[in-house]
Amino acid sequence: MGIVGFYSLSAFKLELGELPDEIARKLPRYESGYPAALIGRLARDVRMRGKGFGEVLAVDAIRRILGAAETLAVLAIVVDAKDERAAAFYEGLGFTPFPRQPNRLFLLASSAVRGLEKM
Repeated sequence: MGIVGFYSLSAFKLELGELPDEIARKLPRYESGYPAALIGRLARDVRMRGKGFGEVLAVDAIRRILGAAETLAVLAIVVDAKDERAAAFYEGLGFTPFPRQPNRLFLLASSAVRGLEKM
């Protein structure tokens, strides 16, 4: 069958002003920003559409990020959705749109841990 999906992960930095007020007001003030992880382009082959493979890829990416977060600080996991449909996919996984960038979404690492514990 070959390659059926992929994603990339990288370090990322969030600025306080990007976050929703209810989260930002709880954080200490750091001039250098807040550590995050970015799930780069996540895609699956069209032959896998409707089979839950996108969710499998996303959960795998989140698990890998949380594994790294055992050693490195990661406040949140960030994704850039290519369109509204992709944004809805991530929202279904618990991600929240940034107030000023609706196609950029985040999931607090603490929420991701709780979500995976329920699985």
